[in-house]
Amino acid sequence: MDLRQFVFKYRGFTPVPIILVVIIFAQPSVWSILAGLIIMMTGEFIRIWGVSYAGGATRTRHVGAPQLVTGGPFAHVRNPLYVGNMIMYTGAALMANIWLPWLILAVWLFFSLQYILIVKLEEEELEKIFGSEYLRYKESVPRFLPRRTPLRGKNSHQPDYLMALRSEKSTFISFMTILLLMLAKMWLF
Repeated sequence: MDLRQFVFKYRGFTPVPIILVVIIFAQPSVWSILAGLIIMMTGEFIRIWGVSYAGGATRTRHVGAPQLVTGGPFAHVRNPLYVGNMIMYTGAALMANIWLPWLILAVWLFFSLQYILIVKLEEEELEKIFGSEYLRYKESVPRFLPRRTPLRGKNSHQPDYLMALRSEKSTFISFMTILLLMLAKMWLF
């Protein structure tokens, strides 16, 4: 199996070892939890915004898409869900209040490698599915660093925030689990 396929398929589980280490060694304070929470909420907001445009297809184990989404956050950056994840993981690392700034750097390096592998695979597939339409989009919208002004052009997608909230259930559970474990670690240990 292609390493990229493996990483894509198990992308929901790859953070587990890092999260466990962070939780075990965490030394959270009120300020680190508040700062981390704000950053994590920012990342989750970006994810909800992205899922509201892309739909539930973002939770699949198969590379591809039923349609090319270029509106909402996708008009600024090609991979808003991965950007949101990076922001959330940064918040969790800050919340832990250990090995800073090295932990944040390690998180960025690990997930940058993971997302570069995944995105390369996804881009190949999207080029096959959408051809020149995707190539034009790819040339106009950056992979990870958002453009200031949104891409103009046709966009028939309307956001569905209720569906996005339902789709993000597992992310909310992970988010709350990390928060509760950090609070327990601060108060009980």
